Amino acid sequence: MKRLIKSGLMFGNLVHVASPALVARYNRALTHLTGKTTSLTDFYIDISGFSPEVGHELGDPLYLNHAGVNRQFILLTTEQKHAPLLDMKFSTAHGILRQFIEENEPALFALTARDAVAGELVNSVYDMSTPARLFDIRRITIEADTVGGALKQADQLDEKVSRFLNEDDAWFDDVLIAEMIALAGETGDLVRNPIDLKQMSFEQRNYWTAHFGGTYLFQEVDHPALMTNGAGADFGDLPIRYVFGMQQRNQIAKFLDYNDLVEPIAKARGIDAGAILRQKMDFILVDALAGQGIVLQGRSRTDMRRLARQHAQDLPEEFHVLAALLNWAENGGPWPRIASDSPAYFYTLRAANHPDADLVNMLLSELAPKDIRQLFICHKPLFYDRYATWSEEKKAFVVEFLVSEYQMDKVGTRKALFGHEDPMQADDVIARVGPWGAVRR
Repeated sequence: MKRLIKSGLMFGNLVHVASPALVARYNRALTHLTGKTTSLTDFYIDISGFSPEVGHELGDPLYLNHAGVNRQFILLTTEQKHAPLLDMKFSTAHGILRQFIEENEPALFALTARDAVAGELVNSVYDMSTPARLFDIRRITIEADTVGGALKQADQLDEKVSRFLNEDDAWFDDVLIAEMIALAGETGDLVRNPIDLKQMSFEQRNYWTAHFGGTYLFQEVDHPALMTNGAGADFGDLPIRYVFGMQQRNQIAKFLDYNDLVEPIAKARGIDAGAILRQKMDFILVDALAGQGIVLQGRSRTDMRRLARQHAQDLPEEFHVLAALLNWAENGGPWPRIASDSPAYFYTLRAANHPDADLVNMLLSELAPKDIRQLFICHKPLFYDRYATWSEEKKAFVVEFLVSEYQMDKVGTRKALFGHEDPMQADDVIARVGPWGAVRR
């Protein structure tokens, strides 16, 4: 993992906490939330205020996320909005925290200038003892305040000011006036600089969770289903009709198709399908040749084609199917009919244009794990797990590729892979049955 860390592909964009004032604020917030403190004087934090160094010191990687639910957070600066979320347990958590910071940035900037803001992503579930508890998570509400209770004090001052202005003889209430002066000394001028955080809550019906081996739950679709990697978990009776293991590829393919969640890369509008398919073929080629003593770093496109020709008989089915699809896309070759049980099937798809596109691309990256670029972008926890099992040749290639081809233009790469043009007009829409024809039943 050292290679990933040095290249900025792991623990990148964390916020450095080094000044005594910020460390002291962090400790006050940490004590407020957990009753613990850190003796470190220099550490890094993610968007939620979690620090891997502090977690190591405390011997508790979940010190801000007990049992993996109701994640707590510590904000020292609004710059945390650019940081990743480490040790993610729910796919929605990072987006919720970032939206909360962005929607409240002026107020949070003012609050964190004087104190740390501590809070929690609250739902009604306090443990994940059984998979049935996943269905109890419906809405996430954010509760937050400074450690010193600035927002609570502001509410109290606002209430006292209202009394002062509206109650008879309040002008002569020396106790009330003294209380207002004391609170104003803590909160500042609320008329000129109001302190308030928007009350924010979020529906959480379609999401991924790390619990139970890694589970995707889609409830807000026409045909709901749960998909899981947790082969050993006892899912028992659940309030949902369809529960699929990740090895049930045909059933997952039908689920994605019935709910119009995916589209074929080769037919998607506004992207360079040929370039995407060629890159996926390169990733599959590298996976097949890694560990055979072949140098894979620094290879040009010509070099990769030469390697593919030399080792064609050793390459897996995915490579040859994508080659046939590329031939159709660029040379007018015959249209390959790709069944959902083909190992290449999910490599040929991407999420359609809908609100859960990120979640679907995350699922697809797990079903097509040799596409290391999509795996890194869409499912970092799985990427890091898989990376630890790869040969040194593949690790070197992957790091070199991601640094040179992805880190240089993250936004452009994401747009090229997953972006969508404006919706097609009604007369442009072609009726279809499955991305590649009817899905085998």
